[in-house]
Amino acid sequence: MDLEKPSAGPVGPPGPPGAGAEGCLAVAIRVPVRIVVLVLVVPVRMLWDACVVGGRLLRDTVLRPLGRVVGWVARALFVWPWVALWRYVVVPLGTALAWLGRVLLVVPAVWLYRAVLTPLGHALARFAGGVGSVLGWMYARLLTPVGHAVAALLRGIGLVLGAVGGGLWTVAAWLARYLVVVPATWLARYLVVVPATWLHRWVLTPVARAVVLLLTGLVWVVRMMLLGIGAVLYWTARVLLVLPALALWRWVLVPVGRALAVVGREVGEALGHAWRVAGHLSLAVGRFLGRLLTWILVDPARWAYRTVLTPVGHTVRDLVLKPAAEAARSAGRAARQALAAARDGARQARADFRRLLFGPPGEPQLARAPESRPAPPPEPWAGAAREPDPIGPREPVAGGTRTLGSSTTALTKD
Repeated sequence: MDLEKPSAGPVGPPGPPGAGAEGCLAVAIRVPVRIVVLVLVVPVRMLWDACVVGGRLLRDTVLRPLGRVVGWVARALFVWPWVALWRYVVVPLGTALAWLGRVLLVVPAVWLYRAVLTPLGHALARFAGGVGSVLGWMYARLLTPVGHAVAALLRGIGLVLGAVGGGLWTVAAWLARYLVVVPATWLARYLVVVPATWLHRWVLTPVARAVVLLLTGLVWVVRMMLLGIGAVLYWTARVLLVLPALALWRWVLVPVGRALAVVGREVGEALGHAWRVAGHLSLAVGRFLGRLLTWILVDPARWAYRTVLTPVGHTVRDLVLKPAAEAARSAGRAARQALAAARDGARQARADFRRLLFGPPGEPQLARAPESRPAPPPEPWAGAAREPDPIGPREPVAGGTRTLGSSTTALTKD
C-alpha cells in the first residue's frame, strides 16, 4: 500500500494521445536508421563543407577581383563613352540648338508679337468697340420699340383667338360627351362586362380549381416515386461503396499511414542528427588539416622569416641600403649646389655684359640717343603705354646681383 500522496505533475494543456509515449516500431527502427543515415551523410557533409570552403576561396581570390575587373571594363566600354558623349557632344549641341532656336524662333516671335500683333489687336479691339456701340444704339433706340409694338399686337390677337377657341372647344366637348361617350359606356357595360363577370364566376373558376387539384395529385405521386428510387439508390451505394471504403480507410490506410509517418519522422530526425554529427566531424577534420598545414608550412615559414630573413634583411638594410641612400642624398645635394652655383654665375655674367654695354644704372649713356619721334596716338582698344625699364624686365638691380664670392645657400655661407 502506498501511504504517501503522489506529487502533482506539471499543469499544462493536454497533448494529443500517445504524444509522450513512443511505440515499439519507433524504438525498433531508431538505432539502425541513425547508423545507416550517419554512414551515408558523413561523406556528403564533408564534401559539402569542402565545396563551401572552396567556393569561399574561389569567391575571395578569383570571382571578386574578376568581377571588379569586369565591372571596370564594362564601365570603360559602356558607361564612360555615353557619359563623354552626353557631356561633350549632346550637352554642347543641345546648348547650341537652344541658342539657335532662341535666336531664330523666340526672338522673331517676340518681336512680331510686340511690334505687329499687339498694335493690330488694339486696333481691331477699338474697331469692334465702335461697331458694338453702334449696334447697341440701334438695338436700344430702334429695334426695342418696334419689338414691343409687335409683341403687344400679337398679344391682342392671341387673346381674341384664345377666347374664340375656348368657346368652340367647350361646345364640341359637351356634344361629344352626351352623343358618344354616354351611349358607348352603357353599351359596353351591359353587352361586355356583365356577361364576362358571369362567365368568370360560374365557368372559369370551377374549371381552374379542378385543374389545380389534379396537378397537386400528380406532383404527390411523382414525389413518392422519386423518394423510393432515391432510398434504393442510397442504400445500394452505401452497401457497395461507402462501407467498403470506410473499412479500407479505417483498418488498412490509417495503420499504414501511421507506420509510414513514424518511419518518416525517425528518418528525418536521423538525418538531422547525422547532419549535425557530420558537421562536428567535418569541423574536427578541417581543424586537424589546418593544424597539419600549419605545422608543415606556416610554422617553418614563420621560423625562417623570423630567424633567417629578418636578420639578413636588417643586415642588408644597415650595411648596404642606408649607406647607398646616404650617398645618393649627398650626390643629389652636391648636384643641386652645383646647379645653383652655375645659375648664379650665368646671372652675374649677364649682369656684367649688360653693364659693359649700357653702363651702370643712374650714369649718362655715352652713345647718342636716337632722335625722338612723336608717338602715334593710342588705339581705342589699347591700354596705357608701359614705361620701358632701364635695367630690364626680368633682371634684378645692380645692388642685389649675386657674384661668385657671395652665396645664399646654407652650405657655402660663412
